[in-house]
Amino acid sequence: MTFKLVTDSTADLQETWAKDNDVTVLGLTIRLEGVTYETVGDRRLTSETLLTAMKNGGQPTTSQINVGTFETYFRQEVQAGNDILYMAFSSVLSGTYQSAMMAREMVLEEYPEACIEIVDTLAAAGGEGFLVMLAAEKRDQGLPLDQVVAEMKAISPRLYSHFLVDDLYHLMRGGRLSKGSAIVGSLVNVKPLLWIDSQGNLAPLNKVRGRKKGIREMIEKSVQNLDYATVVVAHANDPEAAQKMEVALLDKASVDRVIQLPLGPVISAHVGPGTLAVFSVGKTPR
Repeated sequence: MTFKLVTDSTADLQETWAKDNDVTVLGLTIRLEGVTYETVGDRRLTSETLLTAMKNGGQPTTSQINVGTFETYFRQEVQAGNDILYMAFSSVLSGTYQSAMMAREMVLEEYPEACIEIVDTLAAAGGEGFLVMLAAEKRDQGLPLDQVVAEMKAISPRLYSHFLVDDLYHLMRGGRLSKGSAIVGSLVNVKPLLWIDSQGNLAPLNKVRGRKKGIREMIEKSVQNLDYATVVVAHANDPEAAQKMEVALLDKASVDRVIQLPLGPVISAHVGPGTLAVFSVGKTPR
């Protein structure tokens, strides 16, 4: 028996890919200049619109998916006789995972025989999206739900997420980084390299002088000890830099394929314009 695969809009998956691969995407919301926007659907807030507003001084805030949204989705799938796997945004970075867990318990009280699995990816953006793609691939190969869950929990700790951020102010404003780290990162021409650590936190990894050097170091760290020959590249409204990174990555003997998943509006709201990222799966836990 197959199962329904669901994730959230922080995974930055293209809606056409999600539709073609039978993956449901539930959306967080963004409040910008007094208006609350959705991040999925035809009327969603795009990253381009958001980043332009941020360049002009806009200060967006994001909100997790609420318990009711998860409860409604879980219940309708359970009533249709479907098992469910939800691949969740890092529980350290959002309360979305906790909302899903609460909704799961509520639905299981009513339908105790239902199967609702939730995996905390401890990831975000293209890293989370990469894991969803792998889960969809394994589902389509015919693997049962419990085996897919086990494999995702084994791969997730080996997912490496590296970010090169132009301006740490946005992360500080959203509480994702300390003021001290943001001040250090504001030094002239110093580009902080960040990563998602073993606990799922976004943390400083190194300080590099100059964007070009930062990109080179991010690429080198991303391809060390690779277990998968596929790597994901993301950007916040800088497709030219992302394309150059793709070329540089494909020059590495260990990389056969690069997938570009541009940063969606939720993650862009926290990292700001000009951010670049690389996601890869290593042989050992981060």
